[in-house]
Amino acid sequence: MASSTPVAASSGIATKPRLSLAQIFFMSFGFLGIQFGFALQNGNTSRILRSFGADVEQLPMFWIVAPLVGMIVQPLIGHYSDRTWNRVGRRKPYFLAGALLSSAALVFLPNSGTVSSIVPALWIGAGMVMIMDASFNVAMEPFRALVADNLPDTQRTSGFAIQTFLIGVGAVVGSELPSFLAKNGFSQEAGTSGVADNIRYAFYIGAAVFVGAILVTVFKSKEYPPAEYEKYHGKNEAVAKAGISEIFKDFAKMPRTMKQLGLVQFFSWFALFSMWVFTTDAVATHVYGLTGDYAKSVEYNSAGNIVSSAFGTYNLVAAVYALFLPVVAKYLGRKGTHAFSLIAGGVGLISIYFIKDPTMLRYSMIGIGLAWSSILAMPYVILSGSIPPGKLGIYMGIFNFFITLPQIINGICGGWIVKHIYNGQPIYAIVLAGFFMLCAAISVLFVYDEGAIKIKESAK
Repeated sequence: MASSTPVAASSGIATKPRLSLAQIFFMSFGFLGIQFGFALQNGNTSRILRSFGADVEQLPMFWIVAPLVGMIVQPLIGHYSDRTWNRVGRRKPYFLAGALLSSAALVFLPNSGTVSSIVPALWIGAGMVMIMDASFNVAMEPFRALVADNLPDTQRTSGFAIQTFLIGVGAVVGSELPSFLAKNGFSQEAGTSGVADNIRYAFYIGAAVFVGAILVTVFKSKEYPPAEYEKYHGKNEAVAKAGISEIFKDFAKMPRTMKQLGLVQFFSWFALFSMWVFTTDAVATHVYGLTGDYAKSVEYNSAGNIVSSAFGTYNLVAAVYALFLPVVAKYLGRKGTHAFSLIAGGVGLISIYFIKDPTMLRYSMIGIGLAWSSILAMPYVILSGSIPPGKLGIYMGIFNFFITLPQIINGICGGWIVKHIYNGQPIYAIVLAGFFMLCAAISVLFVYDEGAIKIKESAK
């Protein structure tokens, strides 16, 4: 940690020392690996499952595994990481365990077809998606709490912005990797495993990057030991109450700001889930004009590569925009920044309907990139200022409910809507996602930003 002497606050709790840019960078570096893995999953899971025999309207039901697992795992990990301290640290043990399990799942998912003689590849693949998501959540949840643990209020926007920048870098490379490998000699035709070589080897590389990035954070960053942690956060009386029942009590007592952000998150993540699940098939049918049983065709894989690369574009935009979030927030405020970004995302999603040339998809992704960058940073910046001391991990985990619930609802009804209301045309799910993003932009304007008020009062 920085060696500067903290200034005692009027409440008796010392002000945390400011960290250097390098310290913040290394503290969040593991997120680059996590998002590398997420990018591979988001850009390729639908086509992997389709190659194993899933119908397009079934995809949401397979994707629903991710939010269901996250809803259970993240509050538990947050609860126990608040109460953990050993030679590795408080949050770090969870980073490391999650990274190892995630990497194993990344290696096995594209090879699920090799055991199809025992169990249908589709079900093995769906099981691997479940394990992968559980592992991703174990690694990911404590990172949000770590930023709030270590940074003073005045640095949290910058801290989450740098975290978002690293997320963007990992996602860009992860999204572009399948296309890069395809252009450099790796086959795009499904082999004996049922998955093309460019996808399989991208997942192998992703597994290695995931572990490597987490190890950088484990070895290059520090955490406050319990005595020092109490100096900056106050004594954590909740540690003695370590029962899981405390999660439900904390849920019932969630801050006002969290409840209001819940609606914003609902609209945002309903939209994102639709985008991740349906964009490949929306582009294949609406832009490429594919019909019939096209899931194993080279043309479908080409559409998938275009979508994966386009996802890389929105992540690149998100990475760059993240660096400017503190400046934008200075002029528009936290809520104004998030609203502006969500409007850009809504316009970007709706514009996909009007695309006829696949290369134009990248332009739609610019607006989506602004929204994605803000979604990964601004809700947590707003939220962190309202969380009681000693509850950072559990409330960051509980906040995940507002991410997983809209995805679960979408997973249950989204496929049925595409099949029976949209007549099998997934492009309309993308349009609806755009309108939901606009609803999120309106909702955030009504959120009570307690942290911003505290900063203004302390500046007087």
